[in-house]
Amino acid sequence: MVTTHLRFTLLLAVIGIFSSSSQVRAANVRIKPFSSPFTTNLATLQSQIGYNFTNINLLRRAMTHASFSRENNKALSIFGFHLIETSLSLHLLSKDIDTSSKALTRLIAEVSNVESSCALDGNRLGLERVIRVSPKTDASNSGIVCGGFRAIFGAVATDAGTVDEAIKVFWKVHGAGAGRLVSVL
Repeated sequence: MVTTHLRFTLLLAVIGIFSSSSQVRAANVRIKPFSSPFTTNLATLQSQIGYNFTNINLLRRAMTHASFSRENNKALSIFGFHLIETSLSLHLLSKDIDTSSKALTRLIAEVSNVESSCALDGNRLGLERVIRVSPKTDASNSGIVCGGFRAIFGAVATDAGTVDEAIKVFWKVHGAGAGRLVSVL
C-alpha cells in the first residue's frame, strides 16, 4: 500500500513538472488569429449594416448560396423577405392608414423586385463579392445578390431574437430608397 501511494505521489509530481513547464512555454507563444478573405468581408459587412452578430455563423450562412453548400441562406432569405414586406407595410400604413392595398402591394413589389431595388441594395453592400457560390455560379446574378440581401435580415432577426432589430437594420441599409418610393405613392 505504501508503494502504491509513493508511486501515485511520484506520478503527480512528474505531471506537475510537465504541466507547469508547458504552461511557461505556452505563455511565450503568440498565436495569430485565423483570418480569411471571407472572414474579413463578413467583418466589413457587419460594419456596413451597423449590426455585430453574436453568432457569426448566422451571417456566414446568410452569405452562402445553395450552389456552395447544403447549409445555405434559403430559409434566412425567405424569412428576410417577409420581414421586409412587414416593415414596408408598417412604414406605409403608419404614415397613411388610408393607403390603398394597390399602393401597398406596388411598394412591396418595387422594393422586393429582384431586378431592381433588392439587387441594387445588395450590390451597394458589395454582396456579389461576399456571397459564397460554387465555381460554376455567377455571384453577381441579381437573384443571388437579392437572396443574400434578404438573408441578412433573417440572420439579424434570428441572432437578436427579435424582428425589431432586423427592421432597424433594413431601414438603415435601404431607408433613403424606400422613402423616395413612399413619397411617389
